[in-house]
Formats: sequence, structure tokens, C-alpha cells
Amino acid sequence: MRTYSTSRKTGGRPAKVVATAVAGVMALALSGCADESSASSTSKDSLQGDTVKIMVGGLDKVIYLPAVLTQRLGYFEQEGVRVKLLSEPAGVQATTSLVSGDVQGVVGFYDHTLDLQVKGKKVESVVQLARTPGEVEIVSKSAAGTLASPKDFKGKKLGVTGLGSSTDFLTKYLAVKNGVDAADITPVAVGAGQTFISALEKGAIDGGMTTDPTVAQILSKGLGTVLVDMRTPEGSRAALGGLYPASSLYMNNDWVDKNKETVQKLANAMVKTLKWMSEHTPEEIADQMPADYAKGGRDLYVKSIQSTLPMFTKDGVMPSDGPQTVLQVLKSFNPNLKTAKVDLQKTYTTEFVKKAG
Repeated sequence: MRTYSTSRKTGGRPAKVVATAVAGVMALALSGCADESSASSTSKDSLQGDTVKIMVGGLDKVIYLPAVLTQRLGYFEQEGVRVKLLSEPAGVQATTSLVSGDVQGVVGFYDHTLDLQVKGKKVESVVQLARTPGEVEIVSKSAAGTLASPKDFKGKKLGVTGLGSSTDFLTKYLAVKNGVDAADITPVAVGAGQTFISALEKGAIDGGMTTDPTVAQILSKGLGTVLVDMRTPEGSRAALGGLYPASSLYMNNDWVDKNKETVQKLANAMVKTLKWMSEHTPEEIADQMPADYAKGGRDLYVKSIQSTLPMFTKDGVMPSDGPQTVLQVLKSFNPNLKTAKVDLQKTYTTEFVKKAG
């Protein structure tokens, strides 16, 4: 487990992030949690209500950058809501925390709301942060000769953040779409960041799906090449047949109904952040983030942000055709969804973001 304590930016200098505890890292599967503390205790005392705990599927992943950035910009504080950001390396683990009641919200992939609905859980996206996955399928340098496209997935060991994660979902879809049975690939849970890179270097995986800044670090070291790029709308349409709304703030429907004032404050804060991001450069965004997120160096981190920015919405609104694309993708390989009836209208709401806008 890692716990972070952060101080706010002052005098134009980045906030200091101090690691106070570190747990062991498993070789092929990263587990644990971290938290990005909100403002100082003085500021917290002026806020009303209980703290809202939000689990993020990897705080330092650029695809989930708006969550930490909202806190760093002070927008949660401005809205009068206390937020504690926690971290798990994979969205599926974050979802487990939500279902078990350990947290009130998750910043993770929207597709989990559909998967949960057929399992009897009612969860909805209240702020749609992204319109594309922001994911990249990487092939290792040593496997490049036999892995030129998803058509070559059969028999390959492919890295995912966790089994049952969105990277697992998308990997299986790319296989099925390209004529490979999902049962003929071997998904390997390797997390992200250094555990993913290590697995690639050691040959534990032939390739895998990951995000920035991991992608930028792999390319800069010459450890692999890009096979499928889903960071842009064009890339999402080419790989998945349409926009695939991914990173979002999703919550239990019942909790949303009972806490609309709080949810509105969360939406207000996050929509402010999305707008701020659309008006600032990758360098300016990087300046606001914790210094230790730039593990490959600041220049590489800025490049990571620049490559991933096209995925984000500017207003938090769900793309009108997005949910149907997600449903079609999941139905192609997920036996739980193939014959199930999914009520897409109950997997997201635009009520709060439209008021925020």
C-alpha cells in the first residue's frame, strides 16, 4: 500500500508529494492503494458533509488525470465537497471497492456499468471524462516478427492491468474482431507502469494493452512498438467501430439518487477541470500534477499528456452513440452480455453535467 500526502501549489512551484509507506510489488500483478489527499485541514474544516471516497484505477495514469487535476486545482474545495482519492492499479479492482461499499465513486471505464448491470448491480456514469479508451496495444521488440496485428493474437501472452479489467475486455474484442477466439489468447495480469514494462522486457508477455505514461516510456526505451492506438477518436473508430466512452466517474444509482446535491458538486468540479484542460497546454497541465507522476522525466510526461488529450470530453457529456458501441464490443465476446438485455439509459446520466455546463 502506498499513501501520499500532498501540499498545494504555492508561488508557481509544483506541489510536493511524499511517499510515507510502500508495500511489496508483485512480479506480475500490482495490487495496493494510494490516496491523493485533498486540501489542508484548515480548508477541510470549512467544508460541509462527509468525505466522498473515490477509487481511481491508477492515479498516475494519464487517462484518469482529470481526477487528480480537479483536486490540485482546488475545484472540489471550491464546490464545498470533501474528496479523498484512492488508487487501485486496475479498474476491476476499483469496481469491487464500489460494490462492496468501501467507496462512493470510481474513476474508471464506463464499460463496467454494463457488465455490472447484467450481474444485478445498478451503477451509472455521472461524469463522462473520455470519449475514447486512451489505450494502446504494444508489441515487444522480440515478438514483433510474429505479432504484426491482432490477427496474430492466437497463442500469444498479452498483458492486461487485471483479469476482468477494461484492458482485458478490449484485448478480447480485438482478438474476436480479427478472427481469433478469445479462448486462444492468454491474458496476463501485469498492472501498469514498471510491472508492465518489466513483464515486456523479461518476455513474460509478447505484448499488451496499456496507457500513458507507460506507453511513452516503452517507446523511448525502444522496448516495443504500437500495434493499435486508441487514444484518438479516429483510432477508436478504426479499432472499435465507433467512439468508446471510457474514463468516467461512476457511482451506485441509489447513492446518486439520495445524494444529488453532492453529486452535482462533484460534476461541477470535474466539468470545470475538463474545460480548463481544453484551454491549457500539456506543459501547463503537467505543471499542476504531482512531480513523481513523471517517472520517465518531465519532457516524456508532457508528451504523454499531449498524446492522450484527444480522448477527453470538454463538458463531461456522454457521446450519443458511445453506449451502443460499448454494448456491441462487450457482446462480441462476453457470454454474460451476449443474450442479456441491457438498459443503456440506466448506465449513465447527463443530468448533472448539463447543469454544470
